[in-house]
Amino acid sequence: MKRIPPSERIRQRIDELLTDGLDTEEEITSVLIELGVKRLLQEMLEEEVKDYLGRDYYARREPDQEHRGYRNGYEPGRVRTGEGEIRLQIPQVRDAPETYRSRLKEVISGNSEALERLAVQMYARGLSTRDIEDAFEQATGERMLSRTAVSELTERLWDDYLAFSERELSDFPVVYLFLDAVYEPLRRQGGGKEGVLCAWAICSDGRKVLLHVALGNKESYHNWLDFLRDMVGRGLPIPLMVTTDGAPGLIRAVEEVFAESLRQRCLVHKIRNVTDKVPRKSREEIKAEVKAAYYAPNREIADMIAAEVLKKYKDSYPSAMKSFQEDWEACIAYQRCPKIHHKRIRTTNLIERSFLEQKRRTKVIPRFFTEKSCLKLVFTTLRQASQRWNGVRMSEFELQQITLLRKELGIPSAPSVPPETRSKSSSSRRHFYRKFGT
Repeated sequence: MKRIPPSERIRQRIDELLTDGLDTEEEITSVLIELGVKRLLQEMLEEEVKDYLGRDYYARREPDQEHRGYRNGYEPGRVRTGEGEIRLQIPQVRDAPETYRSRLKEVISGNSEALERLAVQMYARGLSTRDIEDAFEQATGERMLSRTAVSELTERLWDDYLAFSERELSDFPVVYLFLDAVYEPLRRQGGGKEGVLCAWAICSDGRKVLLHVALGNKESYHNWLDFLRDMVGRGLPIPLMVTTDGAPGLIRAVEEVFAESLRQRCLVHKIRNVTDKVPRKSREEIKAEVKAAYYAPNREIADMIAAEVLKKYKDSYPSAMKSFQEDWEACIAYQRCPKIHHKRIRTTNLIERSFLEQKRRTKVIPRFFTEKSCLKLVFTTLRQASQRWNGVRMSEFELQQITLLRKELGIPSAPSVPPETRSKSSSSRRHFYRKFGT
């Protein structure tokens, strides 16, 4: 009976997690990241011994082939990385002309920073085993590729970003638009951080799509205005609703570019703003009260609960209640949309989770040297995350509600999506979405 290589067992475990999930409270993303790194390293170790012996598992040596030894099982090994300790199975060789030592294991053991950079590359870009080997060798300073080859490899990230940031957006039937920013340090900024502005949407066919990623300095009004105008210039339809945090520059830009659209405040950010203004001992109480208002089943009940909350706490916590009242209409705008979408459209949680994943991967890089390197990595990380976004239900009933609300607000209809397209895209469209994470 043939033995299963360790890398194949790891792959099977990943498949199980993707199919069945976890039966513990452990974060599945962290587990998948660790298993992914482990699988790639294990595959590289197995490929290394295959190259050394000149033959694959259970393959016989050719008559004229040099004798380099025989596989002799595995010994346990481990390396320490930013993802924690990773245990590996190190292939062993017997009857070799000289003692077999894994060069890869020696590099990994002596340079965990290189391993972390490898993991960042892999999870930002979804690299193949060969690409990862190339990136790892380049990260460790091992000159196993020419400078031209390494340059071409890394430039693909930038080429992908340019194609993504210049593509036509008129074919995306956008219903809900979401905007947020993540900050990354740049060395040329002398310690400052640069804002990377992000836009994503839910379309009328139920897809969640990453629309745009661009550098935005300090998330100012002018940066957001340019960002939104760029998308409109590439054909972005007017969305039914735009969800944002409370950044004044962002709100101003949204109201200028999409004056007809509903504007929704991210309620996670809003609730945090309110509770930050009360003593720690009272935060859970206030949080429960304001959530009851913001998450009420309809506008009338929301107004009623809000009035009670203000009456109850306005004297005890005036600053918190002022924050609670501010931008009230934008806090409950989502209630005018189809009820089944409420949970998905009243926060920017989707991209926030992707930001957390992106920060996890870039934390091993103290500071980016250039805007280009920052954009390449942030974009490819978010693109990779967007490929795992689940769709949203868009039945004929929800589409009719959306159409009526668009007419009420005076917003032109987004590009129509035939029913067959909602269930099955063409092969070319699937390829395009796979490539650009949409």
